[in-house]
Amino acid sequence: MFDWWKSTRPSPKSADKARVVGPHAILEELRSRVPRYIDDVDNGRLIYPACKRALSDIDGDVRSVWDHTRLEAVRYLTMVPSPQFELLTNADRQIEMMNAYLFQRPHDDTVIDFTGTATTDFAIAILAGLNWLTHCAKLSGVEVAKQSGTIRNFRKVVTLAHRWWLTDGAGERASQLLANGEQPPLMFYLIWNDYTQLAKHIAAATVFGSSINRAAKLVALPADLIPRFEAAQDPLELADGAARRR
Repeated sequence: MFDWWKSTRPSPKSADKARVVGPHAILEELRSRVPRYIDDVDNGRLIYPACKRALSDIDGDVRSVWDHTRLEAVRYLTMVPSPQFELLTNADRQIEMMNAYLFQRPHDDTVIDFTGTATTDFAIAILAGLNWLTHCAKLSGVEVAKQSGTIRNFRKVVTLAHRWWLTDGAGERASQLLANGEQPPLMFYLIWNDYTQLAKHIAAATVFGSSINRAAKLVALPADLIPRFEAAQDPLELADGAARRR
């Protein structure tokens, strides 16, 4: 009953394994990308939030809106004072981190005060990111069914992952999954995947309209963009020139 995570994320084809990126590499990239993005926003080079951009704006294409909306949500994790990122990425810290998240009372704030306790601060930051995505979903006109229950749904995912880590041999299984290019239910992956999917809904509503079917009317977009966007699991998959409109 605890194979839910592995079964929903099949191992990538051998040709794609080189593209699989571990949590530490993603976090390292975020440490440099988030400050650069905030600097661009602070200096008026980009419209903020990304969900307010039009196609004619700089980085108004769907890939950039998707990518930047996710950055806006994940920035709260990078704001945690003296962040102990091993709480999000190390197998032996997962139960501790998930206990702290499940203990944290939901809030609706995106302006946050940290406590100095790493597990609590990460829980606060995770909720702030989810609240930011809910805010952007409303601004961009995401269908109500796709924007409601965000925090409740993520809590269910964390609860299932918590049960997975409580089973015998979870640490060994996690190591094997990582070695095979798969994603064990590390807290970081839970956050990253949820933020990615929510940001995708926001990008679709921002660029295509409230219903993705309306995209066919936007003749300025590449003809193959809609199916490529629908099939993509990450904005990086749309990073070639055909997906970008400057």
